[in-house]
Amino acid sequence: MKDQIDAKDQMILEILQEDSRISVKEIGERIGLSFTPTYERIKNLENNNVIKKYVALVDRLKIGIELVAYCNITLKEQSRNALLEFEKLVNEIPQVQEVISLSGNYDYMLKIIAEDIKSYNEFVVNVISNIPNMGLYHSSIVLNEVKKETAYFIPKQD
Repeated sequence: MKDQIDAKDQMILEILQEDSRISVKEIGERIGLSFTPTYERIKNLENNNVIKKYVALVDRLKIGIELVAYCNITLKEQSRNALLEFEKLVNEIPQVQEVISLSGNYDYMLKIIAEDIKSYNEFVVNVISNIPNMGLYHSSIVLNEVKKETAYFIPKQD
């Protein structure tokens, strides 16, 4: 799909990553196309799963989420079935926002949210430490989000 994304598609993606509520008409005006070809390009990007979904970005502090932690996990067993079972289990936990498979010293890194340090500690003790096949886990608490970006930088096509 990368080869099929041209400069106009790149502009559309940049605009939508900045503001997904912008009208197709305004996107077309910004990129120099009329409504119909702009709409067709957006639909094509959606149909090819380049655009996966549209979301509202919420200020976590305003909804009571004061703590973000990254928890590095090492499993006792790394067989394919053990890894898949772990992934299935952690994907069902609402406090886990991201699950990333790693190379190196750890098998996974989880991004976990909690109301505060007390609730995070309870979560680790009652949920994380009780996951079957759990070996070691190491938490790093986020002190400050210096840069937090949701938009992907899109390399320019030749």
